[in-house]
Amino acid sequence: MEAIYIPQLLKKPTKKENLEVQEFIPNLETLTPVRGNMTVSHRGNFLEILAQVETIVTLSCDRCLKQYNQRLSLDTSEIIWLDKDNERDKTLPSEREVAVDDLSETLSVDGYFEPDTWLYEQLSLLMPLRQLCSQDCQPPATAALPNEPHIDSRWASLEALKKQLLE
Repeated sequence: MEAIYIPQLLKKPTKKENLEVQEFIPNLETLTPVRGNMTVSHRGNFLEILAQVETIVTLSCDRCLKQYNQRLSLDTSEIIWLDKDNERDKTLPSEREVAVDDLSETLSVDGYFEPDTWLYEQLSLLMPLRQLCSQDCQPPATAALPNEPHIDSRWASLEALKKQLLE
């Protein structure tokens, strides 16, 4: 997806760009391409972004370590403020105290809006924090010998290395 030059968007008769999304987003590992629609509208002093997209990602279960597919569906809108002074903020240190009123997304009036970066951020926020393949997922069963302590089979390689180091 190409970046949208904000002043060029303002010159369009409808002041908006409709994008048909059907591609893989860089740095977002998905099983299927991201598909859907996205609209970027210039509203004077802000951009309004509307998006309805979906894709499928392959995740690893936190409990049993099996891989499973998860559908990500995004149906959202966001307002990004346009600020003439946005370029001067880049000279400030990256770690600084920010007032609550300043917690908003801004772009330069003469800058670019990058749809693929925005979609990457939105879809990343949809990823589940706790990745479980199902509600009744159980950790893998391990068989322990009667005289040996219970060791999870996933740690077997580490246990073998530990025994080698002790010898």
